Amino acid sequence: MPRPTGRVLTLLELLQSGGTRTVAELADRLGVDGRTVRRYVEHLIDLDVPVESIRGRYGGYRLGSGYRLPPLMLAEDEALAVLLGLAAGRRAGLPGAGSTAGETASAKIRRVLPKHVAGRLAALLDSLAFTDPSRPAAVPAPVPDAEVLLTLADAVRHRRPVSLRYTDRSGHRSERTLHAYGIVAHEGRWYVTGADPGTGAAPGTGDADPGTGDADPGTGEQRTFRLDRITDARPLPGSFEASADHDPARQLLAGFAAAEYRHEVVLRVRATVAQVRAHLPATVARVTELAPTADEGEQWLRVELRAERLDWLPPVLAALDRPFVIERPSELRALVTAFADRLASQALRT
Repeated sequence: MPRPTGRVLTLLELLQSGGTRTVAELADRLGVDGRTVRRYVEHLIDLDVPVESIRGRYGGYRLGSGYRLPPLMLAEDEALAVLLGLAAGRRAGLPGAGSTAGETASAKIRRVLPKHVAGRLAALLDSLAFTDPSRPAAVPAPVPDAEVLLTLADAVRHRRPVSLRYTDRSGHRSERTLHAYGIVAHEGRWYVTGADPGTGAAPGTGDADPGTGDADPGTGEQRTFRLDRITDARPLPGSFEASADHDPARQLLAGFAAAEYRHEVVLRVRATVAQVRAHLPATVARVTELAPTADEGEQWLRVELRAERLDWLPPVLAALDRPFVIERPSELRALVTAFADRLASQALRT
C-alpha cells in the first residue's frame, strides 16, 4: 500500500496535469477519503507549492502561479525529452541552453533519476551526434520509440551487437543485425549508423545506405537505419570493436551523398556559394566553382544533386532568384517552364 508521502507526490502530479480537480476525483485516484485529500493539500502548501482552493459546485483544487517552480516529477520518456532538448539547444547555440542554467538543469534531472534510468540516458547522450542542429526539419518527422532509442544507445556505449526489426521505405519488413557505432540527429530525423557484421569485411567499410538499410545482409558494409522505421531493437550476446576515428555524422552525410536516386540533377548557377547554400545545403547538393570566362564576368557554379522527385526543385530555383541553366534532366526543364507559366497566370489575375 502506498505511503502517505507517495500519495502526496501523486497528488502533486495530478494537479500538475492542469485544470481544476474535484475532491471526489482526487480521492478516487488516490484511494483515500475527502478529508485525507484536504490534509495532503495542506502538506503541499506547507512545502510552498501554490495550491489554490476553488469554491462552488465545480470547485476543487488547482495549481496556482507561485513565486518559484513547484517540484516536477518526470517519467522516463519525459526526462529523455528534456535532456535531449537541452543537448540539442546546447549544440545549436540557443540562448540559455549552453549557459550555467542549462547545465544545472541537466545536472538536477540526472541527479534525481533512478540509477538504471540515469545510466541509459547518459549512454544516449554520449552516443548522440548532430549534423546541423540549427537547421530545422523540412517536414514534421515521425518520432522514434523511446525504448528503441535507449536500447541502441546502450549498444553503442557497450559495443554490443543488436537485432533490429526494420521496415524500409517500400514497406518491406526484415530482421537485421547491426554493430551500432552512433546515433545521429539530422534535420528532425533520427538515425543509427554502424556496420553489417555478416562477413569478414572490416566494420565500417563499404557504402552507406542512408535511411533504408535495404542492402543485402551479410556484407560487412556500413549501414544507416532510420529510427522511426525500427519497430524493435534487442541486444545480442558478444561484443565488437569499432574504429576509434569513426564519425557517425560524417558516415550519414556521406551516405546521403552517395545514395542512388531516380534523378541526377546538374545545374549551372550564377551566384555565390552562400546564396546557393541558403536554399540547397551541403546535405542536398554538391557545389563547385567554374572557371570564369571573359565575357561573363560573374562567377558561375556547378550544382549537382540527386533526387527521388523533381517537383520540389522549381520553387527552390525561383526562391534562389539567380540566373541558372539546367544541364539535366530534361524533365526538370519542363517542370520549371510549367511552374513559371502558373506564376505568370496568377500574376495576371485581377
